[in-house]
Amino acid sequence: MRIILYTGKGGVGKTTLSAATAVRCAELGYNTIVMSTDPAHSLGDSLDCKIGSKPKKITKNLTAEEINVNEELKVNWGRIQKYVTTFLKSRGFDDIIAEEFAVFPGMEELFSLLKLKSYADEEAYDLAKSDESFLGQVLSAGLARLQVGYSQAIEAMQEVGEEENMKLEHRLSYLALIGTISPMIGLFGTVDGMINSFQVIAMSATQPRASELAGGISTALFTTLVGLFIAIPAIAAYNILRNRVARLVLEVGIVSEGLMSRFQNMGAKQTSPPSPPSPPSPPSQAAT
Repeated sequence: MRIILYTGKGGVGKTTLSAATAVRCAELGYNTIVMSTDPAHSLGDSLDCKIGSKPKKITKNLTAEEINVNEELKVNWGRIQKYVTTFLKSRGFDDIIAEEFAVFPGMEELFSLLKLKSYADEEAYDLAKSDESFLGQVLSAGLARLQVGYSQAIEAMQEVGEEENMKLEHRLSYLALIGTISPMIGLFGTVDGMINSFQVIAMSATQPRASELAGGISTALFTTLVGLFIAIPAIAAYNILRNRVARLVLEVGIVSEGLMSRFQNMGAKQTSPPSPPSPPSPPSQAAT
């Protein structure tokens, strides 16, 4: 994912250049979203369509949005702003002045960047979800639970990791089964061949010829050879692949936790701000 920021004074063409870049990227086949953070939006005029505070699909690969700074402030700063406003009012500030002081300089730009970051996080989740690999499934599970909390995201990743590990081990179990059963089949043929040879001896009135015993002995040796021929590669492949799966699980765990550590400060439960102090009571007057 690539993020391009256009900044500068008003009237220098930031919106026009942003819209042109977004349209060109969309024409090249890139999934593009263009966002306007100006207090007085003109992105809709540049794209010749009406755009609001919600993402709007313009073309197949182009989405546009005009961020409503007041809405973002209300969502991200509303509770703290209310607390600061109440506190200032309790200290004698006028209502309008208290509300103005409750919004610090640069808050509009900050929450616009937070909005942009949320899209980047969603892009990371979509990318991981579309990846059907072991690592992709683990990361998508963690990113899906990130808003609940970082520890919950790690638990979800561990659960999916164990599930994917179980699937791989289940597939490998077929090799172990083949390696275990093949010698048994060879042993079965060995016993059958030896029985045939001893039956020739038992049924013969005279000493049997070697050629008459060779058939049963040959069957016994051939079935043993076939059983070992199948079992040895199966057991070798099972052990090699099992070690590779164990190494893969370890690497996925290390890489996934390393990537998720970047989001460690996200998704934490917000603590409610302290209760605003009560207005000071007027001084008591002594009775005359």
